[in-house]
Amino acid sequence: MKNVLIVNGPNMNMLGHREKDKYGLLSLDEINDIILKYAKTKNIEVSFFQSNSEGNIIDKIQTSIEKHDFCIINAGAYTHYSYAIRDAIASIEIPVIEVHITNISKREAFRKTSVIAPVCIGTINGFGYNSYLVAIDAVSKLIER
Repeated sequence: MKNVLIVNGPNMNMLGHREKDKYGLLSLDEINDIILKYAKTKNIEVSFFQSNSEGNIIDKIQTSIEKHDFCIINAGAYTHYSYAIRDAIASIEIPVIEVHITNISKREAFRKTSVIAPVCIGTINGFGYNSYLVAIDAVSKLIER
């Protein structure tokens, strides 16, 4: 069974409370439960990590190579300016998929650029929490290859 680490960045712990019109009504725990159940149908094991701290996210990415076959990351606002997270992703040998709940290309100008996208194998955004499920599907297809 393949293992996927799902990393969520700053303010994702506020899902269900923050900007419900953009991010929906579900909490991060509720979304994680949906992801967990869906991943099991694909014979994929998932682990979850959330932090508001850039350093903690970097540490988790760096240690992911010890236990995980893939990583799915929603770096939140760090997506747009954290070269440190970008470099952490570039330094590991496991495939990383970038996800976002909202369509970042339709948001504020500063959100249209992702500094982590060039070191990820792909980006999925704009489908609400389903972006994570599409990422799980992508992992499943990559495993089949």
